[in-house]
Amino acid sequence: MNLRPLGDRVVIRAATKEEKTASGIIIPDTAGQERPEQGEIIAVGPGRYDDGKLVPMSVKIGDKVVFKKYAPDEVKVSDEEYLVLSESDIMAVVE
Repeated sequence: MNLRPLGDRVVIRAATKEEKTASGIIIPDTAGQERPEQGEIIAVGPGRYDDGKLVPMSVKIGDKVVFKKYAPDEVKVSDEEYLVLSESDIMAVVE
């Protein structure tokens, strides 16, 4: 991947959504599926500047995170879709 985020941004590969409900009902592709709210970080920017000092990122590559539903921007690179968002739009790290 040739995508390097700037500032306090991260690049996320969205987690695939389940196509079957807990009760075993299969959801067809034609159903209105929403954008996932979880994913794995695959690239991290250097951080943000605060009063001239670099504040490092609190997340790292490989972290699985939960983020705000409408925060990320979609980017397509080499036929693969990624999400780019600011670190402040990440709500939690899944451990």
